[in-house]
Parts: sequence; C-alpha cells; structure tokens
Amino acid sequence: MEYKNLSLLEKADLVSKLLEQDYPTVETPLIHKNEFELLIATILSPQTKDETTNQVTPTLFNKYPTAKKLSKANVEDVENIIRLVNYYRNKAKHVVATANMLLEKFNGKVPHTMDELIQLPGVGRKVANVVINEWFVKKGLAEPLGFVIDTHVLRVSKRLGLTQNTTPEKVEKDLMALFPKKDWDKISLRLIFHGREWSQAKNPKYLEHTNSEWREIYRNLSA
Repeated sequence: MEYKNLSLLEKADLVSKLLEQDYPTVETPLIHKNEFELLIATILSPQTKDETTNQVTPTLFNKYPTAKKLSKANVEDVENIIRLVNYYRNKAKHVVATANMLLEKFNGKVPHTMDELIQLPGVGRKVANVVINEWFVKKGLAEPLGFVIDTHVLRVSKRLGLTQNTTPEKVEKDLMALFPKKDWDKISLRLIFHGREWSQAKNPKYLEHTNSEWREIYRNLSA
C-alpha cells in the first residue's frame, strides 16, 4: 500500500522503524555533566546550532559550575561568554534569573516536573521536555511528560503526514498519541536528526536518501 494511503498509526510505525535504522542510538548533542548544565545549555540552544552552544558552555560552566555561582554572575560577563549564540543578551538574563529562581524556590536543585520547570525564565515546554527526557527519565527519576517539539520536528512531522497542525502544542499532542510513551524522547531526537540531515526546510535531500524506503515515501507524498 502506498504511504499516503496508510493510517496515521501505520505511518507512525513505519517512520519509527526507518528512523531507528538510521539513528539506532540517540542522545542530546548538548554537552553536559549534570541536570543543571543540561538545563542551562538547553536554555541557550534555541535558534542556535548545537555545535555553537557546545562552544560556549564549557567556559560558562567552568566559571559558573553551580546555580549559586551563576546566580551571582554579572549579566554582562555571561553575555561575553555566550556571545556566539543567537539572542545572547536575553539568554544571559534568563540563565542568571533561572539560577536565582532555582535557589529561591527549589533549594538550588533542578525540578523534574513540567509545572515547576516552566516557571523558570527562558523555559517553555520544549526546554522542559528536553531536561525531563534527557536527564530525569534516563535516570529513572521521572516519567516522560511530553514530546520535544522544535522547528525540525514541526516541519518533518507535517511533511510526513503525521499531523495537520502547525502549532507546537497541537503537534505535540498528535505525536504523543501516535508513538509509545517510552519512545517519545528517542523519536523526537530522531526526527530532529532526520530533519537536519535529509528533510531540510530549503533544498531538502530526502530524494537522495541512502534508504530507498525513505525515497519512496517522499516520492509518494509529492505525487
């Protein structure tokens, strides 16, 4: 049966299988040693390449390794350290304010619930889901609460016919309904990697994919 004629669940099963073949082992590319570093790196990462974020975080964490030390940082100093990331001025304010809130409301610890995390400056559902899935779930300290939605996931899921929605909140609900909860973190990362490597916004390379099944899917969708 042609891909576009499959049910949503059949499409999701096929996409999941092919993504796992391409990316059998996945983890966040953001360099971190603990949940605090992951939180700060993820706040810095939107609209910035992971490689760029990873260029600035070692210096930042060497100087400010804890929430207590970062809370006392001069925002201008943080700006200078993270200058390579997009929107560095706002992000510098966010990470210092987040460090302060961690101390004031959470005893200096990174919380692991959605409601608590999204109270932190610069933290929305995407950042919160990354922290929860990539640290607390993998450590067995929490259950997955959502699906990480970024521009790649939005584009690829719509392109593959897994959703007709365009807002992150609605796309997240659609994908959560299609994929097993235990796989949410892996599927979202695989969709991101697929979007970066093969299904770009401009001049996508999916018809050059090394796997003929992917090429057939995209040909079928564009027919």
